Amino acid sequence: MKIILTHEVSGLGTAGDVVDVKDGYARNYLVPRGLALRWTKGGEKDVEQIRRGRRIREIATIEQANEVKAQLEGVKVRLKTRAGDAGRLFGSVTPADIASAIKDAGGPEVDKRRIEVQSPIKTLGAHQVSVRLHAEVAAKVGVEVIAA
Repeated sequence: MKIILTHEVSGLGTAGDVVDVKDGYARNYLVPRGLALRWTKGGEKDVEQIRRGRRIREIATIEQANEVKAQLEGVKVRLKTRAGDAGRLFGSVTPADIASAIKDAGGPEVDKRRIEVQSPIKTLGAHQVSVRLHAEVAAKVGVEVIAA
């Protein structure tokens, strides 16, 4: 089935790409989550609009990505959240929480979809997350989770 990606999907493509995937993957995962649209002849107009929006938001060159990487790695990110006596959090830290903490710490604005958390953050302490800035550049950001 041909689909038009509306968001970046790891291993598949970026927003605005027209890709061919298995019917079940598109019907059961990508389309219901809003990550893709079914391809139609009228949808070709949407492709250019999606690509235009992506060009505005994305980091165009590796040099820009390296500058943002340097800014991110220089930021001290502290995230206050509720925790129990044993240091376990009530819930977990989401990429949206991390993105807002980076902005609050004086770092650049980062899209929450570009933040990759290897395993769910459910304890207090220091954790590492990765931020994909460009296809070839990723920044490692240290996040310190403290009790509120």
